[in-house]
Amino acid sequence: MRKFLVLAAAGVALLVSACNTIEGAGKDISAAGHAVTNTANDAKH
Repeated sequence: MRKFLVLAAAGVALLVSACNTIEGAGKDISAAGHAVTNTANDAKH
């Protein structure tokens, strides 16, 4: 579990560092949310 948390924190740090503005961060988070939603919808069908 500890390794997962470390990897997740590193992933978040990379995503945040890739964003130059708060707007960019919002777009990145929105895109990730859409990807999760699409995957969930695909799994239902």
